[in-house]
Amino acid sequence: MKVLLVNGSPHEKGCTYTALKEIAEVLNHEEIETEIFQVGKQPLTGCIACWNCSKTGKCVFDDCVNEFLQLAENFDGFIFGSPVHFASASGSISPFMDRAFFVVNCSERKTFYLKPGAAIVSTRRAGATAALDQLNKYFTKMEMPVISSRYWNMVHGNTPDEVKEDLEGLQIMRILGRNMAWFLKCKEAGEKAGIAFPEKEERISTNFIRHEE
Repeated sequence: MKVLLVNGSPHEKGCTYTALKEIAEVLNHEEIETEIFQVGKQPLTGCIACWNCSKTGKCVFDDCVNEFLQLAENFDGFIFGSPVHFASASGSISPFMDRAFFVVNCSERKTFYLKPGAAIVSTRRAGATAALDQLNKYFTKMEMPVISSRYWNMVHGNTPDEVKEDLEGLQIMRILGRNMAWFLKCKEAGEKAGIAFPEKEERISTNFIRHEE
C-alpha cells in the first residue's frame, strides 16, 4: 500500500514539508510506502474549462499536473498539504487541484475513487480552518473517504523549527498518519474478504433554473 503526499508550498523543505514528513514517518512505521510530490515554484495556469481532458484523459497544459496524475494511478491514498495564504490554500495548490480533479472527473478515471484523502495546512497564526474547508471539498466531490485526526489538521509556525515546537500540531499529524494506515488496512482486509464496492448509479446532473411554462 502506498500514500502520495503532495506539498503545495513553493518551499520544498518548509513548514508544510515538515508536517507532511511527520505523517510520512508514521505511515512508514505502519509499513505503508510514501512519496512526497513537490508542486514546485513554476506558475500554474488555472483550469480554462476547455474540456479537452474528457477526450484525452489528461490536461491540455502539460506540466506537473499531468505528471502527478500519471503517478497517482499507482497510489492507494492521498494527503495534500498547503501553506495558508490570506486564509485560503496556496496559489499553487489551488489551480493544481482544480485541474487534477477536473481531469479525473471529466474523464471518469478511477484515480481517486474510494481512495482515502486528507488535507493538512501550515499557518503562522490564523486562517487554517478556512483553507482546510476549501481543500476538503475536493475529496467529497470525488467519493473519497476523508481521513480525520484528533483535531483540525494544522500546524503553526513561521519556520520549520517553529513548527517542530508545535507539539500538539505534530501529534495531530501523527494521529492522522495512523488513522490513514488503519483505514487502508481495513479496506484491504475488506477487499480480501470479498466485500464489493458500492453499486454505481448513472450520473444525474441538474441545475436550479426553473423554466416557466
